[in-house]
Amino acid sequence: MMEHDALDAGLGDADDDDFDEAVEAEDDQLPDHRYLDRELSWLAFNQRVLELAEDPTVPVLERANFLAIFASNLDEFFMVRVAGLKRRIVTGLAVPTNVGRAPLDVLTDISAEAHRLQLRHAAAWTEKVRPALAEAGIEVVTWDSLDDDTAARLTEYFQRNVFPVLMPLAVDPAHPFPYISGLSLNLAIRIRNARTGRQEFARLKVPPMLPRFVEVAGDGPGVRYLPLEELISNHLGDLFPGMEVLDHHAFRLTRNEDMTIEEDETENLIQALEAELLRRRFGPPIRLEITEDMDDVTRALLLSELDITEQEVYRLPGSLDLRGLFDLSRIDRPDLHYPPHVPKTALAFQPPEQNGRADLFRAIRKGDVLVHHPYESFATSVQAFLEQAARDPHVLAIKQTLYRTSGDSPIVQALIDAAEAGKQVLALVEVKARFDEANNIVWARKLEKAGVHVVYGLVGLKTHCKLALVIREEEGRLRHYSHVGTGNYNPKTSRIYEDFGLFTVDDQVGRDLTRLFNELSGYAIEKKFKRLLVAPLHLRKGLLRHIEKERQNALAGKPSGVRIKVNSMVDEQIIDALYRASQAGVRVEVWVRGICSIKPGVPGMSENITVRSILGRYLEHSRIFSFANDGDPQIFIGSADMMHRNLDRRVEALVRVIDENQLRELTTLFDLAMDDRTSSWHLGSEGEWTRRSVDADGAPLVDLQEHTMALVQRKRRARTAR
Repeated sequence: MMEHDALDAGLGDADDDDFDEAVEAEDDQLPDHRYLDRELSWLAFNQRVLELAEDPTVPVLERANFLAIFASNLDEFFMVRVAGLKRRIVTGLAVPTNVGRAPLDVLTDISAEAHRLQLRHAAAWTEKVRPALAEAGIEVVTWDSLDDDTAARLTEYFQRNVFPVLMPLAVDPAHPFPYISGLSLNLAIRIRNARTGRQEFARLKVPPMLPRFVEVAGDGPGVRYLPLEELISNHLGDLFPGMEVLDHHAFRLTRNEDMTIEEDETENLIQALEAELLRRRFGPPIRLEITEDMDDVTRALLLSELDITEQEVYRLPGSLDLRGLFDLSRIDRPDLHYPPHVPKTALAFQPPEQNGRADLFRAIRKGDVLVHHPYESFATSVQAFLEQAARDPHVLAIKQTLYRTSGDSPIVQALIDAAEAGKQVLALVEVKARFDEANNIVWARKLEKAGVHVVYGLVGLKTHCKLALVIREEEGRLRHYSHVGTGNYNPKTSRIYEDFGLFTVDDQVGRDLTRLFNELSGYAIEKKFKRLLVAPLHLRKGLLRHIEKERQNALAGKPSGVRIKVNSMVDEQIIDALYRASQAGVRVEVWVRGICSIKPGVPGMSENITVRSILGRYLEHSRIFSFANDGDPQIFIGSADMMHRNLDRRVEALVRVIDENQLRELTTLFDLAMDDRTSSWHLGSEGEWTRRSVDADGAPLVDLQEHTMALVQRKRRARTAR
């Protein structure tokens, strides 16, 4: 019990005012320009993704996949971040950014950097990845390169499978300029009426439900593909009989798809979201991508009709919308992909007999179990835990948060099975999870129909924590089986997202989760937790106190250190606390995947701060917070990034890891990530990221993800040998 009491010490509310005043006084001593711009930092993250696509040592179909990820990421950046900046400018609510610059100036910076990156992205496809694919026997061809027989076969395919679903829309006095949906790929076509000689304009949408790359049949050993827009553009005469096709060019529009819901004014959140999803389709334009060869007449017409500025136009060589490369990257060529990795069952959850079924409750009773996905299986841990709970007659209740779920989620099915078996089931579905709103609405309604108690969290807050609680009757008493994770309860993303999950039967965690679920589903206001740090009430101050304690330990000559692994590091209060700790001599190590506003290595402010980023076959998604604590390490895992929204406007939860072996595992992982012999990107004080993937002799550095895979395999073999 002492360790939990020690955790509580210093996290109370009695001296909060004194603590806040001391923090403000310390902030006055920090320099003004101490943060990196968050938007440019995000673009730098996407550049790191692009660098993986450019890397010839990465399997070529994975390189194509990284090009598609870059394109998809940038779309979301414009739909949300750029759209948000523009909306605040238009509404007069524009406030300076985190570096004190006016939003208009930041938009100019974003435009310049995004233009540079999109040109580099296009060049990576046309000059590097596309030729490398061709060398490997996967060729993306042009119409002009086809022989007559092949062209004839494709014309037949066009007439049979494409022509019937095309919808050309004319623009003339009787036909106003059509609505252009966000992210759709379109052809702008200029035609001449052979009878009158009058020039007209038409828009043709490339059907999104058809394969973006059409397979071209051939006799050779490789495969060939023709972009769908090329097939269509070479058959425009069929769409405009009696007209002369003068010119055609591809274009693509990005719209504002950020969402605003006034929950206080909305009685039914689901209905409000459905209306907002419909409105989202008609958001204002924020980016127009056009092909390099588009003529001035067509460009001027698009700018005028779409009400878009020159700054928002991106003129690109080659194909638009390289998200289509997701399709190519799925080609079944194992030699062109990363070597396959099958997640292993965590040692604690391996059945005692081959082909037997493990009793997860029994395993958890023996001690806390820490599972590391995707190296260790989600299906035989989280999914099996909930499926066992659903069918176990001794389980009385299941409570769970659902932030993002897959379309055929066995997790949701387990909750439905439990409810139909007569158990009490509570599902807290976060319907406001960005871009998953429609999917989550469908699942929420399905759960309700099955008798699950579905709630939608607290007004004004997103519920982002990853929690599951199973109440089981054992020998006349109730026992809590808890799971606290860093990732979503999503079997599909669990195969590519790196995450941790902690299973425990500890009563204090169980009581913490019970209180938290009561707060989320009812009206309870919980003031304190034992083994959890919970946002928005306690998490920020809890972390600040831990960082301050490390600072005090350093000043007293005691062992100190702070290690934080997150997706984003933006929150100014947390960053300032890390600066103050660095000034006192605390070694601060930050492992970040995406945005990072810290300026490391600045003399007198942050020379003790090191920042690394690791990207690879898996998306680094777990969050870890580690404090040296004078030789008694305190390590937390959970769902929170260091951003305002996570600390102030979301329900987040971190759980403290207390098992000595698990503390060593997390420490060893961090040691490897920060080691100069490990492949990673290093952040400089001016925001520049430098990739270090080979040593001085050109030999590859250690790949953390491959090393972790091998480590899990060795642990399994050692267990089998025993």
